[in-house]
Amino acid sequence: MHLIAAIVLAASLATAPAPAAEPDPRWEFFTADKTYYRSPWYRHAHRIMIPFGCTRAPYYSPDPRCVKKRGFHHGIDIAMPCGTLLRSNRRAWVVSNDSLGPAYGANPILLRNYKYRFDLVIGHTRRVFVKPGDRIRPGMALGRASDSAAPDGCHLHFERRALAGSVDTAVFPRKMLRLRPKG
Repeated sequence: MHLIAAIVLAASLATAPAPAAEPDPRWEFFTADKTYYRSPWYRHAHRIMIPFGCTRAPYYSPDPRCVKKRGFHHGIDIAMPCGTLLRSNRRAWVVSNDSLGPAYGANPILLRNYKYRFDLVIGHTRRVFVKPGDRIRPGMALGRASDSAAPDGCHLHFERRALAGSVDTAVFPRKMLRLRPKG
């Protein structure tokens, strides 16, 4: 009887949701949005640190599209504890990240979807589980969140670009991420 109870307890602990992690003291939010968002790309709900578009975050050079000499952020940064698992929500191929600069961290992931003609840059990753040439399917583990090249703590950067496009082709990635408020 004790063996059965131990097995049931172990199974319930293994499937129980993880407790909320402590916030990273370095997190700085450059948005008034205090909503926590869920996404199939990661577990639990997290806040947006820097939204897409004009931002008061000090890391970006002034951009003519923005007022008050603000910079332009080409993706969405989502605050999450270091080590948070990143899973794909799209079919794609992993391509070389050689075209990406150091601002994306040491191990950014560059996914390419030929059918829908887009690239997805995922920055600030560590323990990347995929390599160029890998075919990605929904649900596959890609890597973990980190603070590599991130002055404001652990997070993931998501940036949708045109197929083989530069940063100048980046578009609003929110729909692709399927962000939905925690409810």
